Amino acid sequence: MVVIKRLPRYYRYLGELMKQGVNRISSAALSEKMGVTASQIRQDFNCFGGFGQQGYGYNVPNLYAEIGEILGLNHGYSLIIIGAGNMGHALVNYANLEKRGFKVIGIFDNDAKKIGTTIKGIVVSDISKLEDFCKQNTVDIAALSLPRSEVRDIAKRLISAGIKGLWNFSYTEIAVPDDVAIENVHLSDSLMTLSYKITKINEN
Repeated sequence: MVVIKRLPRYYRYLGELMKQGVNRISSAALSEKMGVTASQIRQDFNCFGGFGQQGYGYNVPNLYAEIGEILGLNHGYSLIIIGAGNMGHALVNYANLEKRGFKVIGIFDNDAKKIGTTIKGIVVSDISKLEDFCKQNTVDIAALSLPRSEVRDIAKRLISAGIKGLWNFSYTEIAVPDDVAIENVHLSDSLMTLSYKITKINEN
């Protein structure tokens, strides 16, 4: 469902409005801030039953909480990171993870120089201990920030260990069973989209 891709953006904007002390907003006002048509906003929210009242608009704290619940942010998911390189470091230090209810509980690597070091107070463990860790801890999501040559094997191990969510930064598409969720993150795709937009501006 395409609307799911927009919900995090709504959630982020509503959070900013709450920080500004805004308690009520119309679809038209939200449209101006987000660059999405008011009609699209109403259609998106109607997919989940609608949250506004005609003549009143949307209650910002209530809508923020409702979208957070739809996105599952109230579950408090636990997260492990596979790969303690630059991306792994960035993920561990990303403050918004915990703010959004995701807690990093483990980091794994196969590099002897990285094993035993700490990142934000979390010790980097040997990848050989991955299955044992998953048995001893509740792990909901694994972030994959490792070389593409290794990612499919590690993904299979994680799925066999019962992990139900993969956050894939490896630039390699992975096939997963129907009962496993995956989000492939391609940073270069975003950069290429930006390149297209700049090209169009320069053509005008």
